[in-house]
Amino acid sequence: MDLDTMELPKKNKLMESYRHDPQFFHRYFEYEMTPVGYEERAEELQQRSFQREQLAAAVESYMKPFGISNLAAQYIQELSEDALVVIGGQQAGILTGPLYSVHKAISVILLAQKQREILEKPVVPVFWVAGEDHDINEINHTYTAKAGKAIKRQFKQQTILKTMASDTRYDQKEMTAYIKKIFKSYGETSYTQKLLNDVLQTVEQQQNFTDFFTSLMNELFTAHGLLFMDAAYKPLRQLESPYFSQMIENTEAMAKSIYYTEQQLQADGYAKPIESDEQDANLFYVHDTGRVLLRRKDGKFVNEQAGISFTAQEMHQLAKNEPWLLSNNVATRPIMQDLVFPVLAFVGGPGEIAYWSLLKEAFHLMGINMPVIVPRLSITLVNRQVQEALKLTEITMTQVMNHELPELLEKWLEQQRDEQFDRLLTETQSQLQTQYEQLQSHLETSDPGLLQLLDKNLQFHKSQFDYLQKKKEQSILLKHHVQYERYHVISEQLFPEGSLQERLYSPYFYLNQFGEGLIDELLKQPYTFNGSHQLVYL
Repeated sequence: MDLDTMELPKKNKLMESYRHDPQFFHRYFEYEMTPVGYEERAEELQQRSFQREQLAAAVESYMKPFGISNLAAQYIQELSEDALVVIGGQQAGILTGPLYSVHKAISVILLAQKQREILEKPVVPVFWVAGEDHDINEINHTYTAKAGKAIKRQFKQQTILKTMASDTRYDQKEMTAYIKKIFKSYGETSYTQKLLNDVLQTVEQQQNFTDFFTSLMNELFTAHGLLFMDAAYKPLRQLESPYFSQMIENTEAMAKSIYYTEQQLQADGYAKPIESDEQDANLFYVHDTGRVLLRRKDGKFVNEQAGISFTAQEMHQLAKNEPWLLSNNVATRPIMQDLVFPVLAFVGGPGEIAYWSLLKEAFHLMGINMPVIVPRLSITLVNRQVQEALKLTEITMTQVMNHELPELLEKWLEQQRDEQFDRLLTETQSQLQTQYEQLQSHLETSDPGLLQLLDKNLQFHKSQFDYLQKKKEQSILLKHHVQYERYHVISEQLFPEGSLQERLYSPYFYLNQFGEGLIDELLKQPYTFNGSHQLVYL
């Protein structure tokens, strides 16, 4: 296994500024990704108080059904005392969701290990599962590779209500059939049967999307002590009670700060990450019909479509007595995370870091600073088949990542054309067209009734020419099919459907090829946490 890095072209403008523009960074963020930045953040956290014992107990009780390794138990104990946290998270996707879920976990683990050594104090890795999210269509699918394309495979169990992923039960029989189809599309290897059996056992043991996700992720990272917490976990909600009240108290000021920061961001030439509004409450309410977003109107917290309205006093009562009925949105989730956990650093993708760029003043309104923000590792796995295809087509990774593959394929196809055949076919078509034009001229004066038949006859011949052209192209492809397939392999494996591999394929696509030891091997690589793209040659 070898590691290389590259800069991705056409990258997110905000991320480029985050990495390279100090003025932009200090306007929208807090601590730099430097030894000094980490040290300053650690010192700030020493001055703050956390419900450490209750938090550690909540983590332990949440993880207990999935299994707690000795290292995870050590980290939970450290968390109850004085440990700092490196945290990142993701929605509860099927088969762990896309590869970048695993890449986030790897990022969190490695960064925590590194800062533990540098700071010489306990730093533990935590994965925050966004089980409160209710858009099931974002998590109920995965992709498989077929004939040069990435095929979306959706788990089609219908969900009517906007229930949170942690409350959305799946049909175990249907999920079992779905998982079997996915693994069948992967192809049989020496690892397939064990992997499949383990996943199917998890399907039977769990009942909702979040628990299914957490169980699989915990199994993959059990040797590395990764801690998990579901954002919708009731004991966590109880810990969050005073912070919900604080958010309700500051809701107007927070909404305005987020709104005006987003306007400033747009004025600086960046896209709006969330399209915020001054009247946002930035909180959800969870009731019988699902999770609904609240807004502020006439001094109340409302969702008019659901017919819900609370006074500020009623919201405070909810926060105090039934905090599990409240839920954060994309703007307040990072703040809640930071109030509950002693977060040294947050690891996120480009979209998440864009959200965070709006929150500096909102953090200050809650009496805290933003943690160090670290871009997650972005990784492409390059197997032997792809390496061979790149070599024999003389295509570079830079060309692939620069969206040049379709153009290169078109150029290669053009080079394979039988130019003499094309010329002769064109000449024959031209001659035939000329003869038909003469026939048409003759019939217009001698027998106009046959003109329609003449045109029909001409169209028939044209279709035959098209058919012959198509057959010739198929013959060329058949003759050069091995090289043609190499282009398809590169496309489906490295840049499927115009996206990075990590955004579509499940890690099980690769675990099926290389076994569960792949995770341990990936964790051994000397990555750089500077936003560059990592290429892992398997």
